[in-house]
Amino acid sequence: EEVSYRDQQLIPDPATLRPVPWLEGTAKVICDARWGPGEPIAATPRTVLASLLNQAHKMGYDVMFGLEFEFYLLDAETKQPLFGGVHIFNATRNQYVPFLDSLLDTLQAAGIDVITHNCEYSPSQYETNFGPGIGLDGADTGFTFKNAIKELAHRNGYLATFMSKPASDMAGCGCHVHVSLVNRKNGKNAFYTKGAKEGLNPLIRQFTAGILTHAKALQPLIGPTPNCYHRLKPHTFAPSNVSWGVEDRTAMVRIKHAGGEDCHVEMRAASGLSNPYLAAAGVLAAGLLGIKAKGDLPTPSKGPSEDDPKHEKLAGSLEESLAALKKDKAMQDMLGKDFMKLFVTVKEAELARFRSHVTDWERNEYLELY
Repeated sequence: EEVSYRDQQLIPDPATLRPVPWLEGTAKVICDARWGPGEPIAATPRTVLASLLNQAHKMGYDVMFGLEFEFYLLDAETKQPLFGGVHIFNATRNQYVPFLDSLLDTLQAAGIDVITHNCEYSPSQYETNFGPGIGLDGADTGFTFKNAIKELAHRNGYLATFMSKPASDMAGCGCHVHVSLVNRKNGKNAFYTKGAKEGLNPLIRQFTAGILTHAKALQPLIGPTPNCYHRLKPHTFAPSNVSWGVEDRTAMVRIKHAGGEDCHVEMRAASGLSNPYLAAAGVLAAGLLGIKAKGDLPTPSKGPSEDDPKHEKLAGSLEESLAALKKDKAMQDMLGKDFMKLFVTVKEAELARFRSHVTDWERNEYLELY
């Protein structure tokens, strides 16, 4: 147990060196933390993901990640949306705020391969998607993207937030985690086999089965705050149960392009505020467990998964999901004991603070009446 508060070392990863175009003569590099030579700090999120990637390598796979984040751009002083209405994909609202033009150019200059940008399902909500990356690069790009959005918005007089549910009447912000395994011998998508039954080879079925088997234990990593669980409701394009389907946007796991060479898994339950490294690590850990167990998938729903009562509900609170993780020995072993000890301690302390807080709803509901 670390109780001496000794110095840590930050070791730059040269592969992450990128310009910071909004600051003259400035670059950024992502570092790994260690206590000393050959002694990584095992509880840090990037180290957790690196360890799981190493496990995948030993199984013969590289891992490709792509992350889709939704966020709000708000007035910095009032913290209110910049415009009203529901305008998803509306071309006018896509560029309604002049700042967005310069934002997209700046992200590209910072090395982020922006591929799509659109307004989302709620006033002043946006989604900006960027290209995937192999291994740590996929999560590194997500980390860089989120920090760039926050900093650039602030420098231009706005507040950008990835908070799961900023208000009861606002749509939630999600992070869709796209994953595929790449065969290290031939560089091809290991989830694709020509002529596979229903377009799904055994590997993608096993990987997806692992996510479903460990779904609730995965949730604290992809929904790490009490607020995250307000988002997981039916008919909101966020999943509410443990389910999968081919091209089913209501399921927890959506299989994209089944039968195609770009077939991959999209895990849709993560919150926009989730840590990119932990979201990727959690999905990978569960997926690899599915491969090791040679798991298979239940029959998918004939219609939208969210309307099918046969599916188990996702955890409805951080308390419930954290309890599931504490019971899931296989997931704990994948994530490592150092990370588990720190993560559970921090989350339990956060929950204690949350429970002790008197909310505006309680005051409005009870103050005058009683």
